[in-house]
Amino acid sequence: MWNEFKKFAVQGNAIDLAVGVIIGAAFGRIVSSLVDDVLMPPLGLLTGGLDFSNWFVALGGDKRFNTLAEARAAGVSTLNVGLFLNAIIQFLIVAGAVFLVIVKPMNRLKQSAATTDAKAPAAPPKPSAEEKLLIQIRDLLKARA
Repeated sequence: MWNEFKKFAVQGNAIDLAVGVIIGAAFGRIVSSLVDDVLMPPLGLLTGGLDFSNWFVALGGDKRFNTLAEARAAGVSTLNVGLFLNAIIQFLIVAGAVFLVIVKPMNRLKQSAATTDAKAPAAPPKPSAEEKLLIQIRDLLKARA
């Protein structure tokens, strides 16, 4: 079992997967910063200064809270609409980047490989033993005539 695990661990696929996960985590932090620090402030300005990270609905209480941190400190349950909106925007950015950087080039490569295969003429099949014998008979008959 140890040898089988060692073989799996050093295979290219496992290492590629590990590298992808590490880079994906780092990319996730970059996208989070892009959304929280670059995209959402101007969007909040356009909506009249609304801070999306503090866009929430307090459940089960008559008291109003100015920030999500205040509501959490008071122990009030909240629907965090702004955080959910941030997560959707982050997903769309990651999905778009993955599509543009990975999926689109791979589709282009597959398409060019398919067209290259389609353009290459198929080699004619080799004659069977029966066809070879008939060719020899034909050649012998031509030689007699």
